[in-house]
Amino acid sequence: MASDSGSGKLADYKYDLRPANKRVTMTLADSDPYQDELASLVDEEELLTFINARTIEEERVDAPMPVRFFTGRRMSGIVGFVPRGLEPAVIEALTRLEGRSNNRIPATIIKKGGRFRVVLQMGQTL
Repeated sequence: MASDSGSGKLADYKYDLRPANKRVTMTLADSDPYQDELASLVDEEELLTFINARTIEEERVDAPMPVRFFTGRRMSGIVGFVPRGLEPAVIEALTRLEGRSNNRIPATIIKKGGRFRVVLQMGQTL
């Protein structure tokens, strides 16, 4: 479904894949199958992403990058996937955040078109 394809664009990032400003966001793709999981998380105060780096084998086959949430109490199931072509921006953000005490990409859950969507706050990773 086209409305579940995620959104974001590489034009929102500078040459080094840093967000151009603090307002840059990315909406996850393929969240429709995870609506129950998202509904259980919508009232959480602080949602931080948990994104595993792809293994060499996953890189070889260009496997999708699943996203989960860490809520402080528990790890969620999958809530969506990084949109195709935007994986390098997410990998760069995770690398940049690696040494910080808060090394997760902040996110929000919104309701759009009657469905829950996950929006990564990429600009907050600067």
